[in-house]
Amino acid sequence: MLDTYADSIAGLEPADGEVETAELVVSDDVLVKAFALGPGAELEPHEHGESTNVFHVLEGSVTVIRGGESEAIDAPGVVHHERGVSHGARNETEEPAIFTASLCPLPS
Repeated sequence: MLDTYADSIAGLEPADGEVETAELVVSDDVLVKAFALGPGAELEPHEHGESTNVFHVLEGSVTVIRGGESEAIDAPGVVHHERGVSHGARNETEEPAIFTASLCPLPS
């Protein structure tokens, strides 16, 4: 089976305010990680100085925070974050939301 998404996120059931994660792909040069945000949960803004980060909103709606801006992105959606740009995400809905973050290259 080539598609491992369903198996990878099967155990993610975040409660209100909780963030749960699962690593979907880990190699020498890329990391793809799933984030499940319960209602009201937030992934605090952070940055990756040496890596590009791409969010893929797969289920629900995620408010993406970048710099001083924020925008609700509904599934399916893709958001590209350049290296060194502060970014985060929060769930402002009443339902869980799931997105992946792809990071490459991996920081040395």
